[in-house]
Amino acid sequence: MQTAPKQQPATDERDGAGPDRRQPGIERLRRLVADDMAAVNQEILRRMASDVTLIPELASHLIAAGGKRIRPLLTLGAASLCGYGGDRHVLLAACVEFIHTATLLHDDVVDESERRRGNATANMVWGNQPSVLVGDFLFSRAFQLMVETRSLEVLRILAEASAIIAEGEVLQLMTANDMDSTEADYLKVIESKTAALFAAACRVGAVIADRPQAEVQALDDYGRFLGIAFQLVDDALDYASDGGTLGKNTGDDFREGKVTLPVVLAFNKGSETERQFWRRVIEDPASQSDSDWPQALRHIERHGTIAETLARARAYGQKAHQALAVFPAGEARTALAEAVDFAIDRAL
Repeated sequence: MQTAPKQQPATDERDGAGPDRRQPGIERLRRLVADDMAAVNQEILRRMASDVTLIPELASHLIAAGGKRIRPLLTLGAASLCGYGGDRHVLLAACVEFIHTATLLHDDVVDESERRRGNATANMVWGNQPSVLVGDFLFSRAFQLMVETRSLEVLRILAEASAIIAEGEVLQLMTANDMDSTEADYLKVIESKTAALFAAACRVGAVIADRPQAEVQALDDYGRFLGIAFQLVDDALDYASDGGTLGKNTGDDFREGKVTLPVVLAFNKGSETERQFWRRVIEDPASQSDSDWPQALRHIERHGTIAETLARARAYGQKAHQALAVFPAGEARTALAEAVDFAIDRAL
């Protein structure tokens, strides 16, 4: 098993200090893997090709809409951190993006969403059936890419992550519109729906580099904690942003009756009258009136549940930073550390 390459420390390497604000967000990571990411984008376009014209048309609607490509960037960044010198990381990054995109197509159908990344969702443009079927196509493409890496361990990791994501979708469906859902139920949903793919995206970068188990697990932990923090911030922003930050309508979670952490905390801290309000608007979203959204925001603000949710996100972000400590200081580690700060600083 090879030894981790020694990297020269970056001049702004963080060891408990704040990130270098001269290179905010994920720009350092983008620059670090720019050539590989260009190859990933070409691979994505090539694999979307089909004689069935609706498939590339619909898939391109979502993929070409952009997004920050965080998951494939993490795969490439993890491979760079581990000193990988082959080309399988490109296949895996494309695979991870296909899995993510397929879940978005399915999510939007289940949630009856109308907006994604500032655009009309595919289900609003083409309908539910084409969206589900093209999502299935992208899942199939993802598994083809897994097989081409010729790694049974990679196949196991990503197949398991796909199964966990599906379980998370079902669990979210079961807990939606149910104010008896607990904080533990909520965390189980986001660990499954979001964090599982973040973890797998990072883990496979270490696996193809044949790194020691301690490093494989460290990257798994990093991705998992980052994924939890990322989703916590998303759910807080749904009650706090103007919608542009998320690329969806502010209050979508409220209107769909989703039980997210800001709501769970407000419900637990609220008076009996407030709890009756939450039960009505979440358990029966059809009963919501125009005045309910402002009232929900007042309850959320009164009990400080946005700040509390973001505090949880920062705690998970710190765990993600700590997971990187097993790797030598250097540009790749700094870039991955700044990705954590990006996920949390979206709320500033």
